Amino acid sequence: MRVTLREKPISDGRKSLYLDFYPAILHPETGKPTRREFLGLYVYEKPRLDLERKHNKETRLLGENICAKRQLAIQSGHYGFLNKAISNADFLAWFKGQAELEKQKRSIGSRNNWMSVYQHLDQFSNGKLLASDVTEDFCKQFRQYLTTAKALNASRSGNPTIAYNSAVGYFTIFKAALKRAVEAKVLEFNPGEKVKRLSAKETQREFLTLAELQTLAKTDCDLPDLKRAALFSALTGLRYSDIAKLVWSEVYTDANGHYLRFTQLKTEGVETLPLSDTAHSLLGERSADSEKVFPSLAYSAWQNLKLQQWCIRAGIARTITFHAFRHTFATLQLSLGTDIYTISKMLGHRAISTTQIYAKVVDKAKREAANKIKLEF
Repeated sequence: MRVTLREKPISDGRKSLYLDFYPAILHPETGKPTRREFLGLYVYEKPRLDLERKHNKETRLLGENICAKRQLAIQSGHYGFLNKAISNADFLAWFKGQAELEKQKRSIGSRNNWMSVYQHLDQFSNGKLLASDVTEDFCKQFRQYLTTAKALNASRSGNPTIAYNSAVGYFTIFKAALKRAVEAKVLEFNPGEKVKRLSAKETQREFLTLAELQTLAKTDCDLPDLKRAALFSALTGLRYSDIAKLVWSEVYTDANGHYLRFTQLKTEGVETLPLSDTAHSLLGERSADSEKVFPSLAYSAWQNLKLQQWCIRAGIARTITFHAFRHTFATLQLSLGTDIYTISKMLGHRAISTTQIYAKVVDKAKREAANKIKLEF
């Protein structure tokens, strides 16, 4: 198969640029063989002005670039570029719509992450990105861009670039969006299928000791629901997103004790999670099945501030996020002898390798504890 850029004379002393396919290819909409694709580009047949000569040079370069892309697409068996409804779709607008859907389907935090990816896509593509522009090369270039991109809130955060692991997460979202775009027929095929993900770097996972957790339980917090929810996370390992959406119809008690039956927002897996009496007591008085268990819990910078102030009152000077309580659950369970397979199931991890990071934390804590006893001979 060969794709050639050709020119055809039209009105007003101009020539239209088109692609010639040899042999003919089948049009994806009509099913009929076709030899031509007109690009909607033209050049001057006899340029007289410098501006016209410059226009001809740049337009022919653009035509050659499209020609090269078509050659690669055809060799891969993809002919969606002939479907103008697909190739002309506004990928940026579609992506922004997906970010808004995240807020409805999952959480505000998920929506914010998708919106951050949208904003970086907008910057990277200079505000214009058609579906036909989303190629394998584009995916690779966007992946590289994310590793050095400026933080969207650089002036407030003080960090000039986004954290590397944030870039990892953003590119994972971008790859997920490509799959959705194929399902929604915004893209004919997934151009990022062969583009490797970024590998996350191991980071310090903050957690609380049992003594610190006990102190927090006895310390007042300005937001009572936040305190209950955080301690509940430390006793169950639940993510903030799952606690925030928890309703009373998901809380059960029978002869075997208390438990939750719910669907994880992140993995969409259905989970059954046993509750200790202590964890169940944090839920408070039961309300209507449709009511939220933690009704005033609302993700915000204000809530994060109140969480930090609560920790400071308890004498904990480190920066503690809500997610640290989930880390605390995993770390304490391991240190108290619970096997890693059981912890993995309780955390709702799909792969046990995700849980093994906590084993490293516990091993480090054990080494530090062992080194505290020293003898001189």
